[in-house]
Parts: sequence; C-alpha cells; structure tokens
Amino acid sequence: MSLRPVRAALPALAALLVAAAGCTSTAPGPSGATGSSGSPSERPPSTTATGGASTFVLLPPTAGPESSAAVRTRLCVRPPAPSPTPAAAASPPPAVLETEHEVEQVRGLRYLHPVAVDPATHAQLVAGLDQSFDHSFPSGLMGRRSLVWQTIGVIPDGTSLRGAIHSYLSGEVIGYYDPSSGQLVFIGSDTPSPVERLTLAHELTHADDDQHFDLNRLNAIENACDDEQMMAALGAVEGSAVYFSFQVAQRFFSVADQARLAFSGGAAPSGVPPFVQALETWPYIDGPRFIGTLRTLGGVGDVNSALRRFPLSTEQVMHPEAFPSERPVGVDVPDLGPALGAGWRDLDVMDVGEEWLKAMLSLRIDGAAAAPAAAGWGGGQYRAWTDGTHVAVLLETAWDTPGDATEFLGAIDRWIGSGGGAAVGRTHDSRTVVALFGSDPATLAALRDVLR
Repeated sequence: MSLRPVRAALPALAALLVAAAGCTSTAPGPSGATGSSGSPSERPPSTTATGGASTFVLLPPTAGPESSAAVRTRLCVRPPAPSPTPAAAASPPPAVLETEHEVEQVRGLRYLHPVAVDPATHAQLVAGLDQSFDHSFPSGLMGRRSLVWQTIGVIPDGTSLRGAIHSYLSGEVIGYYDPSSGQLVFIGSDTPSPVERLTLAHELTHADDDQHFDLNRLNAIENACDDEQMMAALGAVEGSAVYFSFQVAQRFFSVADQARLAFSGGAAPSGVPPFVQALETWPYIDGPRFIGTLRTLGGVGDVNSALRRFPLSTEQVMHPEAFPSERPVGVDVPDLGPALGAGWRDLDVMDVGEEWLKAMLSLRIDGAAAAPAAAGWGGGQYRAWTDGTHVAVLLETAWDTPGDATEFLGAIDRWIGSGGGAAVGRTHDSRTVVALFGSDPATLAALRDVLR
C-alpha cells in the first residue's frame, strides 16, 4: 500500500499547526460536523430515552469457521496488490536535499540512503494512487460495508463508501510516499511554495521512518482487515509525519511563509460524508498530539518505540498514557444468521474503536458529550447479516468500568433518538453495551427476538 496522500487543502490545517507544537488541548475537527439535510446522520436526537434501555441475552461466541474472526478473514477478499516499481536511482533536486537535512535535524534520525523522488503531474500522481486503491479498498468489501454503515446511520442512504474515500484521497493531492518501492512521488518545483515544502517534509519524514522502522509492515495489518489496528497504526505513522514536518516549518520557515501556511487550508471535497471525513482526517489530528506527547515525556526514543511497535487501538493514540500497556478487550459477536431465518448470511465484520464510536456519536450529539461518552472504551465489534434484501447489525462494546458503560449507553440511546431503526441495552455483564440496527422495523424486531 501507499501511505495516505497529503492534500493541498487538508482540513483543519490550522489545528495541525497547534498539534505539531506538541499541545495536548482538544482542537476542533471534522468529527463534530453534521451531515447534509435529511441524511440519516442528521436525524435529531430525542431529549429523553426511547422507552429505556433493554436487557439482551447475548449468545456465547460462535466457534470454528463461523466465528467472527473466521468470517472477517473469509470476507476480507482483495485483488492482488500491484507489484512495486523499483525506485529510480537519481540525484534528488536541491530543494529535496535541503528538506532532507531539515527533517534529519528535527527527527533525530539520519537517512540510511538518499530518498528516490519521482516528479509527477497531478494526473500521474492520482493514477499511481489508483493502482493500489483497488487493493486497499476492494469493491466487494466496500460495497457490503456501505450497506452496513447506511443501516447503522453513519452515512446517508445510497452512499458509496468506496467512492467517498476515493474522492477524499484524490482531491488536490500534492504527494505521497510508497514504502513498497521506497519512492516519493511529488508535485513540486525547484522553488516550492510553503505548502509544497511542508508536503516534502511530511513525505520525507515517512521516508526517514521507513528506512529505520519498515513502514511496509502496515500491509500485513491492512491485508488482515484489522481496521481498528490499522487506524491506530496510521495514527502513529501519520502523526510522526505531521508532527515533525511542522517542526521543520516552525524551525526553518520564515515568519511570512508560516503565515501563508496557516491560511492555506481549504474545504473538504464534495460528496464526502462527515463520518468518512472524520475517520480519514483523524490520524492527522490526534496522531501528532500522540507523537508530541511521547516526545515531551520520553524524547525521540519513545516516538521510535511507537513506530517500532505500532499502537493497537485508537484509544492508545487518543490517550497516550494508555500506550503501550492498555490492550483492547477481545470482542467476538456470535453468529445470529441461523436464528434470523433461512437465507441469512454474514455481510460484514469490523472491530470498532474509541475514535469510530466518537465520530459516530458526534454526528447527532454535541461533540463535548461525544468524546467522554466514547472514552473508557475497552473493545468493540459489529457483525452484520443479510438475506439479500434486509440488513441486521449487532454492535457489541466492552467498557473499562460499569460507569463508562452507563455513560455510553445514555449517549447512544440519545443518538438513536426517535429514528426507530435501532435499539440499545445491556447484557448480564454490566460493562457490556449492545446496540441493534435494522434496515426496517421488521428486521430490527427479528433481531431483538433472537436476543430476548
């Protein structure tokens, strides 16, 4: 896979300037955005609970080939990854060599060898990204997940999740670094603008990290469809690139260039739901805070440790004090397909972390309430089934304490509001909260009947 490209109009650029300075205050991000008028993500929450939370009898985890882990592996079908093109051996341009030297000074790591740089047009750059896009976001998996996320209500009905991600990643791209080939693909000039210089520093930080810590390890996480761990790993990888590239800007850019940089942000591309934007942008916002905290507390050695052994959950990135000791609780949603009736089969299985739940809650309730309601996360997973027409989803979440579970229960109950497409409740375990989602009232009722 290629690392996420840097966008010329990266949202929250001003917030990233603050994050890169190592601040730990909460900066506004796209998680608090609202959907388009009339979308499922914009249904107003009710001010009171919808009849009180239910108590569900959760069946024991399913063993063998129908376990959630086995089904996730079976559904994780990807076309072959493109064969990496060997990096071209050429002398880097002077602007690249200068930026490499600046990155070495702020990062505290010397390059093991020069970075191969491939100048490209925007069209060539997007074409290069598209070569790995089908592998990273396969149409079958993304099509099924689109249906599940629509049923949950985090993206509007009819949204193509794959199309939305492609729109986000390809819009106004400046450059990217490919760990598979060790090559930096970049749109720039001999006299780069402040944004182009920042992009160079970002991608050259990736290259420096890759030469020392082998960022190609991300491929194994992606290929296993371990979405929560992948998101956490990107928090460390992109966090390092954002943090140290802005250190370059603060140390080596003129005051005028810093000012131009601070006002160079732009709007997100159209057609990208707020929930997708929040997840795609998250590594660039919480990631640098994570890296900045590690560097402040333990120096570059602690930063290197986070790249040598990636965080396991978004919780560890959002709360650096949880890294590396606080490991996620394994959640294994049982197979309810046979109990739902003939013809029901698995549609999708996904581990969901604290950031996923925070972004979900922020769509309908105040962001100041969403963040603490998602904190205390211990583990989470949804599993979805379909009979070809209808969709049923069970989201199981584990929490550090009964109080954390109660806070999340109240928040997601308000989030469901009066929409009528979901139900929420506890199980026999006071630290477990279960939410049910159905594509229609009859499907939701059938799912509830299975868990009575």
